[in-house]
Amino acid sequence: MPFTADVVLPAGTLSAVPQPVLRTGDGLLLRPWRAEDAPAVYAAFQDPAMHQWHIRAADSEEEVAGWIEEWRKSWPEERNAQWAVADTETGELLGRVALRGILLAEGVAEVAYWTTRAARGRGVAPRATTTLTRWAFDEIGFHRLELMHATANEASCRVADKAGFLLEGTRRSAALHQDGWHDMHLHARVQGD
Repeated sequence: MPFTADVVLPAGTLSAVPQPVLRTGDGLLLRPWRAEDAPAVYAAFQDPAMHQWHIRAADSEEEVAGWIEEWRKSWPEERNAQWAVADTETGELLGRVALRGILLAEGVAEVAYWTTRAARGRGVAPRATTTLTRWAFDEIGFHRLELMHATANEASCRVADKAGFLLEGTRRSAALHQDGWHDMHLHARVQGD
């Protein structure tokens, strides 16, 4: 059955090239994940703040190594694209930024991120998100990027605002966390914002 609208991004748009390294220009590097990142990711997930806003917990470095392998495989499969956010000078892992739920044909994806405890309050998440967004729109040609966070997560709301994602509304009881169902703010940017 034919589609009634053109495909925004054809299959192979991402997988035809290696996952790029992206620079913020102000001290951050977005790079593909490496197996040796497992200890730092495991340590990041021992922070209680991660458990408050994320549905995953890390029980071991071996488990995290499996996540990293999944993240690395997701690029050629074009369903998710995950980057480690690192300090350009020291190489220290500061967080993660990603495009999840990629729908190339529609030119849509969801932006997600987290930061380590040491990176919080330093503008890491908004800078990484802004860089990823610019790349997704300008280099790849996505049409719409969404960003969701629990309504109670005021820090994530500030990240969305700083990265230019407009608040579009609230998705009621949309995400299950360890403390129950959370209402989620839906922010978005579209090509040309």
